[in-house]
Amino acid sequence: MVLRKWVASITAALILAPAAAMAKPVTIQWWHAMRSARGEVANEIIKRFNESQDQYKVEGSFKGNYDETLNAGIAAFRAKKQPHLMQVFEVGTQTMMLSGAIYPVFQLMKDTGNDIDWSRYLQPILSYYMNADGNLVSMPFNSSTPVMYYNKALFKKAGIDTIPVTWDDMGVATKKLRDAGVGAGMVTAWQSWVQVENYSAIHNIPFATLSNGYEGLDVELTINNPQMVKHITRLKEWAKDGRFVYSGQKYQGPKAEFLAQNAGIYMDSISGIAKLKKAAQFDWGVAPLPVEADMKNPQNSIIGGASLWVFKGKSKKEYKAVAAFLKFLSTNEIQEYWHKETGYFPTTIDAYESLKAKGYYKADPKQEVGITQLKRRDPTKISRGLRLGSFTQIRNIINEELELVWNGNKTPQEALDSAVKRSNIKLKSFAKTYKKRS
Repeated sequence: MVLRKWVASITAALILAPAAAMAKPVTIQWWHAMRSARGEVANEIIKRFNESQDQYKVEGSFKGNYDETLNAGIAAFRAKKQPHLMQVFEVGTQTMMLSGAIYPVFQLMKDTGNDIDWSRYLQPILSYYMNADGNLVSMPFNSSTPVMYYNKALFKKAGIDTIPVTWDDMGVATKKLRDAGVGAGMVTAWQSWVQVENYSAIHNIPFATLSNGYEGLDVELTINNPQMVKHITRLKEWAKDGRFVYSGQKYQGPKAEFLAQNAGIYMDSISGIAKLKKAAQFDWGVAPLPVEADMKNPQNSIIGGASLWVFKGKSKKEYKAVAAFLKFLSTNEIQEYWHKETGYFPTTIDAYESLKAKGYYKADPKQEVGITQLKRRDPTKISRGLRLGSFTQIRNIINEELELVWNGNKTPQEALDSAVKRSNIKLKSFAKTYKKRS
């Protein structure tokens, strides 16, 4: 009898052992907008996570550009087929926060027993994705800020021996470049983000009321203020003699001009560093964005990029998998890898200090310029970022109005007044929609 029981227990164990060994890991879906080289880096991160343990598995899916990914996520949630995790660009933050579809990251990490010291993150990045109570609602992923790239060979040709620090310096440098036969003194990518949003933040000028929208939905734009009008007027004047040349709303045109050495100065995201390293056939440098001469203590610039949002409607074991993946993304190894391969910031102070200790920035100082600019001041209520509904449409409006300035159809004041009026209609509509839901 004893022998029979022993044989039975051994047999059961042998049957169950393969089944246990073959137990499937908890699988979660991550929808993202990373393509080409950045998509390959994202896929490598997923691969490393999946190979680091056997409890969880992440399946990544490219869903198109930022707009397409956001729209796909909204549609999926309505159909109750949402992924666990989705990457959303920074201008979609307000929409996601008010959607009712989100499991806030700070609550997720707390509920799953992950004690995160949020003070060990770069605060200008973290503050963009916090709610009114100072709690993190989404996890920063790919964060960037605009900087100034310059062609060292063209600078030498034009007799420029100091990097422009102020906008007055920029006027002198761009004139020298033009006098030396360079096609354009400066070009800028993402004109709303760089020349309006970041210019405002750096100079601590409100972009909108209610602390740029952080303090309520009844917000209005204020970009038709005297200093912004003066800045756009200056660029318009420079456009007359080629010190500034408009070459497109996004990055493709401006970057092409810089790579062809038709422009001596190019303002764009620090995430452009990786591509320039591969494509530029000349010596180039990176410097902070210029400031007004009377701005003795410029504020931090603000970020672009995207963060990761967790959807409601999943099981506890699935959320443990999501939390484990988010924690993995925050490790020094992954933060350093992401930063080196893409140019996007490491989001944790530990990863940044680790890179410094290894001498990474001494060997490649270009990579630190954006970080230094971002963290040179603690964010104010104005320089922490923008929290606006319908922000994608608002950026499009600003771009359209600025183009009317560059082509001579409107004065800077007329264009900015119109941008404010048109944007405020969008903001009122957004506020009306979400007030009804609350």
